[in-house]
Amino acid sequence: MAIVQAENENSGSFIQRASGWPVRVKDYYEDLQLEMRRVSWPSWKQVRATTTVVIVAVFAFAAYFALVDEIVGTAINKLFNSLTR
Repeated sequence: MAIVQAENENSGSFIQRASGWPVRVKDYYEDLQLEMRRVSWPSWKQVRATTTVVIVAVFAFAAYFALVDEIVGTAINKLFNSLTR
């Protein structure tokens, strides 16, 4: 259906295509409303729980990468210092 619609949009003149945009915008908005009604939204308890997991994970990864960065940085500095003597 999208291919047929794309071919139909490309076949008209610019004025015909430009005059059809309000209808396309209206159709898009109606489809958007329909899809938003179908969404199963999480409960407030689920949102808080997953947000907490994400925040804890971010801090855990930040600590891990800070530690790895410090170790690798120290190793590279020691290597460079030993090669420049």
